[in-house]
Amino acid sequence: MTSQSLNPRSSFSFATMKAYLFSLAFLFCSLAQGLSTKGLGTTVKVFHVYSSQSPFRPSKPISWEESVLQMMAKDQARLQFLSSLVAKKSVVPIASGRGIIQSPSYIVKAKVGTPPQTLLMALDNSYDAAWIPCKGCVGCSSTVFNTVKSTTFKTLGCGAPQCKQVPNPICGGSTCTWNTTYGSSTILSNLTRDTIALSMDPVPNYAFGCIQKATGSSVPPQGLLGFGRGPLSFLSQTQNLYKSTFSYCLPSFRTLNFSGSLRLGPVGQPPRIKTTPLLKNPRRSSLYYVNLNGIRVGRKIVDIPRSALAFNPTTGAGTIFDSGTVFTRLVAPAYTAVRNEFRKRVGNATVSSLGGFDTCYSVPIVAPTITFMFSGMNVTMPPENLLIHSTAGVTSCLAMAAAPDNVNSVLNVIASMQQQNHRILFDVPNSRLGVAREQCS
Repeated sequence: MTSQSLNPRSSFSFATMKAYLFSLAFLFCSLAQGLSTKGLGTTVKVFHVYSSQSPFRPSKPISWEESVLQMMAKDQARLQFLSSLVAKKSVVPIASGRGIIQSPSYIVKAKVGTPPQTLLMALDNSYDAAWIPCKGCVGCSSTVFNTVKSTTFKTLGCGAPQCKQVPNPICGGSTCTWNTTYGSSTILSNLTRDTIALSMDPVPNYAFGCIQKATGSSVPPQGLLGFGRGPLSFLSQTQNLYKSTFSYCLPSFRTLNFSGSLRLGPVGQPPRIKTTPLLKNPRRSSLYYVNLNGIRVGRKIVDIPRSALAFNPTTGAGTIFDSGTVFTRLVAPAYTAVRNEFRKRVGNATVSSLGGFDTCYSVPIVAPTITFMFSGMNVTMPPENLLIHSTAGVTSCLAMAAAPDNVNSVLNVIASMQQQNHRILFDVPNSRLGVAREQCS
């Protein structure tokens, strides 16, 4: 049938359909380009630092055991760091940095400066400030931000309001400088500002530390974005844009692409999601505390002393969600109770250890679920969030451990492996944290 043989009603339908398809094609094209409209927003991908897309992944393949031990070692430094801390939507791709910048962190692509320079920056929801390695930095990676090429870059002096917000500012000259520690590293930064964008929404005059000197191995190679609750964090500096609300879905650290996502702003967050109240701790004001009331292994609620889980703003005790720690750490009484019940439910298989993991098996096992019981919500972990497997599939370990003795042992940390393939919502204005199952690996 030709177009001439169509009756008027059919002709109207055909014209309407063409217009609809044209509009749809324009919409898809806009979405593909990451078009962002005020009030609607964009999505940004997240991936792991060891991803195959990473220019920083190990040049030589490393064994599963070696990679686990490396991540455990970095967790130790991470926990030491944590213990020392006393209406728009935008979606950003997230990836595991495991294969990209040889770090157990999660990273996003950030565009910094004018014209923009792309950096793979680590996401840290337990820290406030942002750091970027700048040209001329001593001890930084080969990928640095070239400040000379940015027409919007500016160094901030000691009179800038932000200089009062950095820890221990040094004001010997005209530039506001500060020293800080991060994990096992020390960092000397100048306080600066420039335009930064995670999606299509540029944020002008974003204040960050321009790294001049770094020691140690804890500093993410291309910089860090702090998503904590303090005045220098991404949340605070974009409050008018994203209303202090974000969520993320972290992919498995073995995922090879930017399949995870960081969703910025209240628009587009899950309408139905289990939530628990966010708690404030003035001793560690950057951290996202929640009330953990109990833990269930299989169908049994294990016997844990109330003091092991209690929130105490005076001492800093309690439970936090942290994106920078890989494996969940529980205070010793809580971990021992969980581990013993886990072993009991697995059965008579021989238990071995690997590095900091003390519950490993060299034969296939059927793992019980573990449920974290928070105020107002229960979150049940399936086996993929509980077991780490060897590359050959021979050895598997319970991917949790006791908080080390040399660290503030009153802090329970729900870490990134246990958060993987869940949408974790941080809704600061409404003081709530939400969790919903979501596959993003």
